[in-house]
Amino acid sequence: MSKGESNIAIVGAFTANLLIAVIKFIAAGITGSSAMLSEGIHSLVDTGNTGLLLFGDYRSKKQATPSHPFGYGRELYFWSLVVAISLFAVGGGMSIYEGILHIQNPEEMEDPFWNYIVITLAFVLSGGSLFVAVKKFVEDNPGKSFLRAIKESKDPGTFSILFEDAADILGLVVAFLGVYLGHTLNNPYIDGAASIIIGLILCSLSLMLAYETKSLLIGESADQAMIDKIVLVVKENPAVINVRSPLTMHFGPKDILLALDIQFDDKLQMNEVANTIDHIEKDIRFKFPEVKRIYIEIKNITYFSDSIHKPV
Repeated sequence: MSKGESNIAIVGAFTANLLIAVIKFIAAGITGSSAMLSEGIHSLVDTGNTGLLLFGDYRSKKQATPSHPFGYGRELYFWSLVVAISLFAVGGGMSIYEGILHIQNPEEMEDPFWNYIVITLAFVLSGGSLFVAVKKFVEDNPGKSFLRAIKESKDPGTFSILFEDAADILGLVVAFLGVYLGHTLNNPYIDGAASIIIGLILCSLSLMLAYETKSLLIGESADQAMIDKIVLVVKENPAVINVRSPLTMHFGPKDILLALDIQFDDKLQMNEVANTIDHIEKDIRFKFPEVKRIYIEIKNITYFSDSIHKPV
């Protein structure tokens, strides 16, 4: 998914979540459903989170400064971590708290008609959003299993929307069961229990997001397949004798730092080595435009032979 398409998906999710949140709160106020109130909180938190992702993307595009020479790309990862924390503390915590209050002070539910209307509408919108997001995500990760693609994704905007849409669908199913069973059995405790379950779903989602974002925030390497291809590109140059496995780090979804240790032919003059390095850098940037910074260190034969026989 390109950055532009990723942002369009986030903006669409932001608009849909805001509208759904308003409708859910109105339905909760009319019917007194605790599960519907928790779903309203859920959608409101999702709205704020998509806003934070957009803000993080905006901040990540700031130009590098002397105090931040590698730019601000990781701001996107920071705000994604804030999203995970807000899901846990605000979304999950408030939903569980609301459910506990409803169980302690049960109130009979009024006519649940509007709850069903809102749940159906939200299910259609969230289901459509999830279908589009999953379809695009699978298309952009050919040959990879869904779980592997999520694990290797460097753009938290994509997997955050996937997680949130999936949690929306699951939360709506729980809300429907809570409203239906609570009204049918005339048992308000079921509605409160549904609210607690929705809160637990949000807490679980937040932990998943935090786990995926943590790896990116502390520094994650490029995909191994890309690293292998970079090595092949370098070795194709006739002046290169050997190259050690490159070191890479993501500063953003499309911002990679690459460090190379290369052994060149000893017969080359210094100006020839310089020209060869320029040629290698141009080849890498052309084939891998996401590699923004390249650092090449020249190594001699002794270095490479030592690195093979000596433990690191």
